[in-house]
Amino acid sequence: MTRGRIAVLGAGKMGGALIAGLLRSGHTADDLLATTQEPERAEELRSRHGVEVVSNLEAARAAATVVLAVKPQDMGTLLEEVGTALAPGALVVSVAAGLPTSWLEGRLPAGTPVVRVMPNTPVLVDEGMSAVSAGSHATSEHLAYVEELLAPVGRVLRVPEYQLDAVTALSGSGPAYFFYMCEAMIEAGLLLGLPRSVAHELVVQTAVGSARMLREAGESPVALREAVTSPAGTTIAAIRELENHRVRAALLSALEAARDRSKELAAGTA
Repeated sequence: MTRGRIAVLGAGKMGGALIAGLLRSGHTADDLLATTQEPERAEELRSRHGVEVVSNLEAARAAATVVLAVKPQDMGTLLEEVGTALAPGALVVSVAAGLPTSWLEGRLPAGTPVVRVMPNTPVLVDEGMSAVSAGSHATSEHLAYVEELLAPVGRVLRVPEYQLDAVTALSGSGPAYFFYMCEAMIEAGLLLGLPRSVAHELVVQTAVGSARMLREAGESPVALREAVTSPAGTTIAAIRELENHRVRAALLSALEAARDRSKELAAGTA
C-alpha cells in the first residue's frame, strides 16, 4: 500500500490522541491533516501540534489514509460528504463503535479497504488497548500498517470482526468500570473517616500498582487476589460482602448490556 498523508476526520479526544501519538512516533505535522467543526479545537490542533486543519473534503482528497473518528450517529452524513472524494486506493480506518466494515464499505467506492478499530480512552496517556479487524478488501499489509499507527498510544490486538461487540463491552467501555469502582472506593474512604484527598491518593495508587502487577507478575487475577486474602482476615470479609451483593453477577450483566448496545448500533436501532 502507498504511505502518504494521514487525515483524521473528527479530531476530538480520540482523534487528537492519535495525532499526538503519530507525532511522537516520528511523523511530522506535514504528514497529517485534521478536521473538526469546533473552531477552538481547530486552533488548538494548529498551535499545539502544527497540524493543518482543513475541510472534510480537502482532507479526504489529499490523504492516503483516512481515519474516521466521528460519532457513530454522524458517520452516515460524513460518508455522504467524502465517500466519492477519496483518493484511489485510500485506506479507511474507522474508530466508531458498533458500525461494521460492511456498513462502511456500502457507503464507500467499491473495493475500498476498510479497517475497523475499537480503541479506549487510555490512548490519551499512551496506555490504550485497541483491537483491529479487517474489512473484506483490507489485506494483512493494511492491518500491519494500522497496528503501526496505533502502537505509539498503547497495545494493539487483531481480532475477527464478529468479536468486536465483545471487545467494545470489555475494553472499549472498560475504563468506565474501573473509574466507577474507584469512585465508589473513594466514597467509602470518606464514610470510613478519611479526607477526600487521602482517599483519592490511596485508591489511585492502589489501582496503578495493581494494574502493573497484573501486567508484570505473570500470574492470574485469581492468584494475585488470593495472595492478598488471608484466612479470617479483612480482605476475605470484604470479598464475602461483594459476593453477597452479587457484584460479579452484576458485572457480567453490565458487560452483556454493553455488548448488546453495540449490536443495536450495528443494526441501526440506535
